[in-house]
Amino acid sequence: MSYGALLETMGQVNDVLNAKSVLSWDARTMMPPGGAVTRAKQLATLAVIARDLLVADSTRSQLDAAEAEVASMESDSIERTMVAQVREAIDYHLRIPAKLLHRRTELGSTGQTVWQTARANSDFAAFAPILEQTVALNREMADVIGYADHPYDALMHRFEPGETVASLTPLFARLKEGLLPIVRAIADRPEPRMDFLTRAYPEDQQLAFGRLMAQKVGYDLNRGRVDKTVHPFEVSFTRNDVRITTRFNKNHMPMSLFGAMHEAGHALYEQGVDDAYTRTPLATDLIGLYAVGGVSFGAHESQSRLWENHVGRARAFWDIHFKDAQEFYPEQLGDVSVDEFYRAINRCKPGFIRVESDELTYDFHIMLRVELERQLVDGSLKVKDLPEAWNACVKAYLGLDVPNDAQGLLQDVHWSSGQIGTFCNYTIGNVMAGQLFETAKSDPVIAAGLEAGNYEALRGYMAENIHQHGRRYSRDELLIRATGRALDPEPYVAYLTKKYTELYAL
Repeated sequence: MSYGALLETMGQVNDVLNAKSVLSWDARTMMPPGGAVTRAKQLATLAVIARDLLVADSTRSQLDAAEAEVASMESDSIERTMVAQVREAIDYHLRIPAKLLHRRTELGSTGQTVWQTARANSDFAAFAPILEQTVALNREMADVIGYADHPYDALMHRFEPGETVASLTPLFARLKEGLLPIVRAIADRPEPRMDFLTRAYPEDQQLAFGRLMAQKVGYDLNRGRVDKTVHPFEVSFTRNDVRITTRFNKNHMPMSLFGAMHEAGHALYEQGVDDAYTRTPLATDLIGLYAVGGVSFGAHESQSRLWENHVGRARAFWDIHFKDAQEFYPEQLGDVSVDEFYRAINRCKPGFIRVESDELTYDFHIMLRVELERQLVDGSLKVKDLPEAWNACVKAYLGLDVPNDAQGLLQDVHWSSGQIGTFCNYTIGNVMAGQLFETAKSDPVIAAGLEAGNYEALRGYMAENIHQHGRRYSRDELLIRATGRALDPEPYVAYLTKKYTELYAL
């Protein structure tokens, strides 16, 4: 059967990409520094093998036959959807020379190692040559992929299909309009008590507590594990092996806690993909060449931000689980009330580090990165001028003077790995999470479960409406099916307005 033969080939592509993901996970968690150069070549080889298998003459023959075989089926059938996605991916990759893919993958792996050292030394000059090459490669990618209005649109397509500079502009404008006045109003309000968050929290206890909270929201450790890394991430090797990481600061426990909850949200998505989709195009990003089931990076972020923030930073969550925190940290939290803890973990204060920023200022970090990436790609900003431009944006958006490169433009892993075009996904995810959570909470069973510390109903809603479908539906198709409309920033703006108005008695 032609369709069956095509699926088996796609299963082999998925196998290769999973092997690549295992090596990538190891490189970011356990690999000794000396392995970086050869690991980069290994990852590049596997990426090209996957790409070559995807676009091989034999695969294209299978695809031609499979298209004929499924032509009489319903247009939205699983079979026709899978075949259409394979066709789109092959057409996409045939535009990209294999040598360019190899260079990009190898540079991305090498770049991460260079970045780690440069970040540790707060030395942008040491990273700048790699970034120059990365930007140039991404410009080449945009040119061969093709675009209508802006080269940045071609790069975003890999991570968030359909998103463009033109579509982001009104979304960002609405968020600025809705959130900046609240940030400015809070600046004049008294600060919550914060001293207890900077007490000494042993790393082993932080790891155990983060693991426990991830399990509370449903992360299945029988199909996963939690490890330490420089920059937290989640990675899946099919739904049956989905791993998360977090990082630690002994004098700032929320870093590891919310890192674990954030990545657990990603993991719930991958662990929840329909088992029937394993090793198929509906659990494989054939465009980006990743073995993932989430339909877009923004959809994935909606799940991580939802469980981290809408659940994990909610008062109801800590009314139930603060006693768990005190059992883990009796000395650090023994003199702290649940109200003090809740206010501290939700403090609004502009800061330098994106992954440690509060909900209200987080999207301004994203906006400045998108703005700078767009300028790097179209050539209106040179890499050598990036530190000055970064610092000026941070001053304009957050009112801060950047003290050094480590707390500035070297803080994120994305540019080192070649991921230019992905930052918009974080704000897309925030907006999508607000929309999904508003609809989910309208169900009395889900609302009651959240108040009682039972997250099964909410997890079931997400599994039914988002997780199980893998890559079958587009982001907006998922939203329309779940909430009745495409991406809408209003629930997210309303959620933050209500939360911070109450927190700061505005």
